[in-house]
Amino acid sequence: MKIERVDLTYISMPLVSPFGTSFGVQQQRDALILALHAEGLTGWGECVATNDPGYSYETAVTAWHILSDFLIPAVLGKELDEPEQLPGWLSKVRGHPLAKAALDQAVWDITAQRDGLSFAQKLAQPYPEGPRERVKVGVSVGTQPSIAQTMDVIAGYLADGYGRIKLKIKPGWDVKLAWQARHTFPDVPIMLDANSAYTLDDAVIFQSMDDLNLLMIEQPLGYEDIYDHSKLRPQIKSPLCLDESIHTADHARLAIALQACDIINVKPTRVSGWTEARKIHDLGVANGLGLWVGGMLETGVGRAAQLALASLPGFTLPGDISATSRYYEHDIATPFFLNTEDSTITVPTGPGLGIEVDMDRLKAVTLRQESFTK
Repeated sequence: MKIERVDLTYISMPLVSPFGTSFGVQQQRDALILALHAEGLTGWGECVATNDPGYSYETAVTAWHILSDFLIPAVLGKELDEPEQLPGWLSKVRGHPLAKAALDQAVWDITAQRDGLSFAQKLAQPYPEGPRERVKVGVSVGTQPSIAQTMDVIAGYLADGYGRIKLKIKPGWDVKLAWQARHTFPDVPIMLDANSAYTLDDAVIFQSMDDLNLLMIEQPLGYEDIYDHSKLRPQIKSPLCLDESIHTADHARLAIALQACDIINVKPTRVSGWTEARKIHDLGVANGLGLWVGGMLETGVGRAAQLALASLPGFTLPGDISATSRYYEHDIATPFFLNTEDSTITVPTGPGLGIEVDMDRLKAVTLRQESFTK
């Protein structure tokens, strides 16, 4: 298939409620939506870089620059056979995984459509068991004004049918929060996410939570660190999960070699896309690691592709793939709903992503749009 045109759209949408992490509170979500056209088909991708460089050095503005000036020109006019070709085409650009992932998602989507397969079926071709029909999901609870209010928020999500709770923590908002959550909800799987807010000197904080039966502690130390995590892991009982540190399969190999983690949160957008994410999945399975799929407050465009990845056999822990209503009152694509009986979301089975993009809604939240041709 010859890649004929790419449309790039900058959108901004309000969140249903503010979302707080160790790097601040987010009330509005900016993102880029990419449409790749070839032979009458359209593949959709989402760049999750937002308006500030907190989680990543990339922002929506820098990603627009990298996509429009470098990555999109590198693919226009190319003959696309399989999505695994894309990393080679983009290899002259160092870094910028969030920007690259938008194109990667689009080429997986369009080639799956061409082949008459769902995105999940296309990804799962190497595995005899194929993709799951449903994936286990949990909900991420941002920092709240008080611990009591946090307990109320957790209770609300449990009542909604979510079976796993993730709590965002930061220095001063950690031990008391975790102890209260475990006391209030003794049988609920609870994990903590620090988003790189601590140092190795803070090991005693995590040791004080050893008896809380936490599902995991996610990325407690530096966002590029693997070595110090390997030093922290033997000092604590809770399983240790890496997120921001893992940008490539090579990083995963290093973490495995150093025994730096028990679990990896595989965000496909953080690792340049689904091709690299599947490599990390395979490494994790081969080395007995726990695996799950993380989220970045995606619209339905990105969420559909997350669900496809999470349907692969090695992803056995609940992912951060909440129902659409968790973040947006009016999304730009087909909404996703929680199966409340088992805290799952059904994986789309239509060709490609298996969603419909609401073009009127997309236009309503657009700040900038440009089309690129050869």
